[in-house]
Amino acid sequence: MLRLQRVTRRSLLQIGAPALGLGIADLLRLESQAAETSKSSASGKSIIVFWTDGGISQQDTYDVKPEAPAEYRGMYQPIGTNLPGVQLSEKLPCQARVMDRVSIVRSVHHENGIHAPSAHWMQTGYFGPTLARNAAQKPSFGAVISRSIGSRQPPMPAYVTIPKSEAFGYQGAVYLGKAYNPFEVGADPNGKDFKVPNLSLPNGLTAKSVDSRRALLKTFDTFRRDVDDNGVMEGLDTFKKQALEMVAGDRMRAAFDLSSEDDKLRDQYGRHRYGQSALLARRLIEAGARCVNINTGNWDHHNDIAKGLEDHLPPLDRAIAALVEDLSARGMLDDVIVYCVGEFGRTPRMNGHAGRDHWSDCFSVLLAGGGIRGGRIVGASEKWGGGVQERLVTPLDLLATIYHQLGIPLDTHYEDASGRPISIIGSGQPIQELL
Repeated sequence: MLRLQRVTRRSLLQIGAPALGLGIADLLRLESQAAETSKSSASGKSIIVFWTDGGISQQDTYDVKPEAPAEYRGMYQPIGTNLPGVQLSEKLPCQARVMDRVSIVRSVHHENGIHAPSAHWMQTGYFGPTLARNAAQKPSFGAVISRSIGSRQPPMPAYVTIPKSEAFGYQGAVYLGKAYNPFEVGADPNGKDFKVPNLSLPNGLTAKSVDSRRALLKTFDTFRRDVDDNGVMEGLDTFKKQALEMVAGDRMRAAFDLSSEDDKLRDQYGRHRYGQSALLARRLIEAGARCVNINTGNWDHHNDIAKGLEDHLPPLDRAIAALVEDLSARGMLDDVIVYCVGEFGRTPRMNGHAGRDHWSDCFSVLLAGGGIRGGRIVGASEKWGGGVQERLVTPLDLLATIYHQLGIPLDTHYEDASGRPISIIGSGQPIQELL
């Protein structure tokens, strides 16, 4: 007899398989149970994340060093912003015009310069994996958000990744449970025929054929008899309607339908993966998602960094600025945090291959919205960017700030696989300058 533990999350989220109904309904049930404990303290706020996989260069973006020697300064000139006295790289003209609504932390620090452990550190707040043992040790901040406060409007998943989960495998829930892993969009929102594979109807079914919902419910019931030996289906009836709405309902499908947006707004975001992902993220937040993580292109520019940044910086710049402006125009900016972060920065000094290598001693992240004060520069790097000169900020400090703004109690602990309670922020403290 088929047992539930043998059915993977991936197989449950393949709509073409009968298991789908069980997977989504079960996830919704578990998410609801978890969110119930935090409803009283949770705010209505959400977060959109730009994860710069590989590590973005702070010297060429948010912490320019115009007085440094050329091998440190790099190839770009500084430009002014709409915030007097604050400069950004000339490759960020769009963000420069919204600097009064954006804040930069220029003094983030941790102590690892290898991709996987560093990605774990920035995604979870904790050091954990090594090259010899690279399995995830702690849940990602997206999973913590999902577990703590859940979706604002089920059946929209609380935690979504676009187009899929990356960060070297550290965007999952680990001991929080698979119900809090992200829902993967699974496709590039800028694609010509963009659609979400996980929301496709089973073969042989059309939206018309499930208007009465009998066909899909019959599939659910047949599968239930096969797997209910563990008792995990108890209470599923409450969530059948919600699960079916996610698969066949108009509201869920409408959230992913970018074609309904005005062409001028789509152009403002940019007709590329960055821009359309940001626009989709805004739509998903409006529909009830709590954390949408946009996994961008690769920023690991050891060689010819100028070429790499020419490919990635303009679309990222445009997407972030358009998102901030759009959220502001819709009256949503106070309720949506925008967070741009990677696993570390890049070396202050250019290497012999016209690139920059890994650097975690001091790097920058961007925060905006969600009640975070705009127009703030927190911390400072040393003269040529080698280390923190003032106001060292840790990964746990960043997460404590985000959780605080989302209304998640900072004394929250969750039990790991051994039953030991683990704090979601450890020694981290919210960054008061931003609150």
